Amino acid sequence: MTGKTLAGQIIAFNRSLHFRGKLPDGIGIMNPFVENLSALEASSAFYQKYYSDTGSRHLIIGINPGRFGAGLTGVPFTDPKRLIERCGIAGYKGPVTHEPSSVFIYEMIRQYGGEEAFYGDFYITSLCPLGFTRTGKHGKQVNFNYYDSRPLYEAVRGFMVDSLRRQLKFGFSTDVGFCLGTGKNMYYLSRLNAEFGFFGKIMPLEHPRYIMQYKARQIQHYVDLYLEQFSPFRKT
Repeated sequence: MTGKTLAGQIIAFNRSLHFRGKLPDGIGIMNPFVENLSALEASSAFYQKYYSDTGSRHLIIGINPGRFGAGLTGVPFTDPKRLIERCGIAGYKGPVTHEPSSVFIYEMIRQYGGEEAFYGDFYITSLCPLGFTRTGKHGKQVNFNYYDSRPLYEAVRGFMVDSLRRQLKFGFSTDVGFCLGTGKNMYYLSRLNAEFGFFGKIMPLEHPRYIMQYKARQIQHYVDLYLEQFSPFRKT
């Protein structure tokens, strides 16, 4: 752990994010901290509010940013509505969108005890901190995940490993890492963990997008599962 606050280290990390490799044809990179000034400003305000200390947290690791959540706010699983209404970041200047995964995460956070309690214990990040897009039907850009293409995974694998290593140096707890996604994200994170030893153990959780899309009638069941897994690591 350095003497710097987590907020300072996270903000500096976000500012430094640049992918300099070559992506497969037809896939574009999405870097909200370069492409969207409001994302850099809003995320910086968010981290200054909840991470201006040197206390340790456990990591919760998603896939990669999506266009309507972290792609706009710079904060994983936090869409503009939740950023403003739940986190109180009033200075956000971008479009106010709604992202279903964020709805689930913030309901879980509410039941955990609120934003201050939750973010005092956990830090949400992504295995790949930058997002990807491809051209879909009707010429529109759509989200693309790092694992949707083997050539893409191979192209960004080193970048993902380096990004996770850099964040762990901020002083996060490494006994357990939580993985959002029980399928491909868990598969790839587990393989990387076996090779590089990031965490003592990886604990999978169903991905919020899957829950909201396919299990919407069972939201409370999945909130309870999250809270059960997080309970042993609660500080207060």
